[in-house]
Amino acid sequence: MNDIRFALRKLRQTPAFTFIAIVTLALGIGLNTTIFSLINDLFLRGLPFKEPSRIVHLDNGDKGRDLADVGLSAPRYQLYRDGQTLFDGFAAENSAAQNSSPFTLTGLGDPVQIFGGRVTSNYFDVLGVRPILGRNFLPEEEESADVALVTKNFWQERLGGDPNVIGRSLTLDGTPHTIVGVLPNVPATWFAANPTAEVWTTKPFQLPGFSHEQLMRGSFFLRVVGRLKPGMTVQQARAALPSLEESYRAQYPNNIDSAFVTTLRTLPEDVTRNFRAGFATLFAAVSFVLLIACSNVANLLLVRFSGRRREIALRMAIGASRTSVARLFVFESLLVSVIAGAIGAFVAWQLVPLVPRIASNFLPLEANHATTLSVPVLVFTIGLSILTGLLMGIYPALQGSQVDLVDGLKEGGRGTSGSVRQQRFRKILVGAQVALSVTLLVGAALLITSFIRLSQQNLGFRSQNLWTGAITLPTSQYPDRPSRQRFVEQTLHELRSVPGLESATISGDIPLVGFSRYLYARGDRDVPPVEKREIVPGHEITPGYFKTWGVPLLAGRDFNEHDTADGQKVCLISQAGAKQVFPGENPIGKTLFLANAQWEIVGIVGDVRSLQVAEAPGMEFYRPWAQYNFPLVNITVRTNLKVDAVTKLVQSALTKVAIAVPQTMDAVVARAIGQARLMMWVLGIFAGVALLLASIGIYGAVAYTVEQRTGEIGVRMALGAQTRDVLRLVVNQGMKPVLIGLGIGIGSAFAVGRLIASQLYQVSAHNPALLVGSTLLLATIALIACLLPARRATRVDPIQALRTE
Repeated sequence: MNDIRFALRKLRQTPAFTFIAIVTLALGIGLNTTIFSLINDLFLRGLPFKEPSRIVHLDNGDKGRDLADVGLSAPRYQLYRDGQTLFDGFAAENSAAQNSSPFTLTGLGDPVQIFGGRVTSNYFDVLGVRPILGRNFLPEEEESADVALVTKNFWQERLGGDPNVIGRSLTLDGTPHTIVGVLPNVPATWFAANPTAEVWTTKPFQLPGFSHEQLMRGSFFLRVVGRLKPGMTVQQARAALPSLEESYRAQYPNNIDSAFVTTLRTLPEDVTRNFRAGFATLFAAVSFVLLIACSNVANLLLVRFSGRRREIALRMAIGASRTSVARLFVFESLLVSVIAGAIGAFVAWQLVPLVPRIASNFLPLEANHATTLSVPVLVFTIGLSILTGLLMGIYPALQGSQVDLVDGLKEGGRGTSGSVRQQRFRKILVGAQVALSVTLLVGAALLITSFIRLSQQNLGFRSQNLWTGAITLPTSQYPDRPSRQRFVEQTLHELRSVPGLESATISGDIPLVGFSRYLYARGDRDVPPVEKREIVPGHEITPGYFKTWGVPLLAGRDFNEHDTADGQKVCLISQAGAKQVFPGENPIGKTLFLANAQWEIVGIVGDVRSLQVAEAPGMEFYRPWAQYNFPLVNITVRTNLKVDAVTKLVQSALTKVAIAVPQTMDAVVARAIGQARLMMWVLGIFAGVALLLASIGIYGAVAYTVEQRTGEIGVRMALGAQTRDVLRLVVNQGMKPVLIGLGIGIGSAFAVGRLIASQLYQVSAHNPALLVGSTLLLATIALIACLLPARRATRVDPIQALRTE
């Protein structure tokens, strides 16, 4: 305790040092704690399922048709389920319903759209989720029963926490469902596409608008999970998949998905793989910031302990051992780091809730989820603080305790600048700061350039002043295409008469949100087998769609009121599709073979980035809503009004259905590039902090050298040295470790480029302009940091300096 009290007293005696050291470390520890808190939430906390490491997710893909991570078809799922010996349980969720087709809830006030899913009866049993009230689904309820499971939030907020909720009726899509259980609130990391999922029902093998025959031809829409048997490894399960695939191909050789290959991932890997690389980059970057902060404080400590040579010599002269002196210095270092850790934890406590609010649209984090620091995060902070204190304190403490008693007891004398070893170590610290900083600068410059190019891409449509909302038409009221066409005609008639709405249109999907894939082939050639046809996005639209979206008609004609269900089947294709499918030909008048029918191409429209902003447009086609449609409706309105005002106007035109997810297309586009924006901002901030800390470190090291060498500089000037000679001397010695650090940093920047190459868009990971620019920026700042104390050195009065010496 005496040592701690002494360390605290010494820190109070030097408030400037204490403030700089604590703020520097607090910044590094706070940023590290913030990022670690997010990593803990996303990667380490785990899903609240029973033994989640035994649960795997199965996906399909076809490299030949550029398909990856698509769901399983109903026949494939059933064959795998009945033929496998790998799993204790095998279950599926209708991912089409969960991702894009919300339920229409009626009977609890105004109609509302709620998200959820249709699952097999054993789905939550396989996940290991037990209801807090009631039970899970029963096997006999899977195909025909109208039953529902609701979340705790739904029960409390929409049903008022009714204690008699079990057995209560809930009307979904016009059909009464009996509530059989209340589930714990589902984690956002699992239902990432729908963090607001509230209700689940059975009948997973039904898709509105699809016949049973269509589904059995291999339409892929199931999200499949399995629980591995005890002792079964993921590698063993993967090794067994090819035999199941061969069985499926043999039994269903002409299905759409017969050539697909099934992949298998563990749940922890599956739910985080899309942003794992990004957060690895952020954690590496924030670790660099902490290392720079540590090297800064270690340099300060080395200077501080070297300046206390007389005190150390006195202690050792009256019997103190070198170990006890070193222990005192380590305690000072630990005390600084622990105080900084406490402040850093407070900083993280303020920062942690901000990221989920900013990033909940594209990260599986609920907007108000991470409001406090968890125990693992606090343990991390404490451990990091202690480790930091030891790392930056041990070497300066050992060096500071190695004092020559006679020289140390002198009042002044030369040599107070420390030993050659200490000076070399300080230069190494400066070089390390520069190397880490230039690495961060290059990484940030690459991501910023990548984001700028991504955000400047021509999307093919005008997103400004565009409002959109989704509706799921209840199949009980709109069972077929003619009834859905009547709904669309009536709705558009109502909307086009509303003041303040420039134009309105309806489609089956919207760009960057959801899309359907279809098989197609050229109609004027031999049609290949189903399993060999190309699969591309297709859209069902009403007349006026391209006008509302601002997509140009390049050739031919648009759809009109004459394109009816009984008329000639017609379609339009994208410009990229025209070049790809009909190279050197005029496609207008030719046909595409779609849905077992010939569709005449009547026009070519501009390319739209409907899948991802970063994905170049390809072949896409459009069909009239009257000739082909499904129960999912997307209303799009061009207007200058606010979102809430437009939503009220559109809802007033609807009576029996509700709007889900009303939003602007600007918000959709922002969400599509949200992760890139987050990476750019966070890494840019880290790079700025690193640059600031490095410049302070360089300035401090050079300023200390100038102060300790005042006598030498005075002698040089007394012997005739000019101002430029002194300036050159100080700058040369200050810039030498900087230049070495720049060289090492450039090499590290190449490694960082390879690390983040997958996160870059239209930017080379080794872009020479960005590399040179970042290096010159840091070199310029370092030069300025050296020039300031160097100019002070040129003002040294030789007589005063010699008198002091």
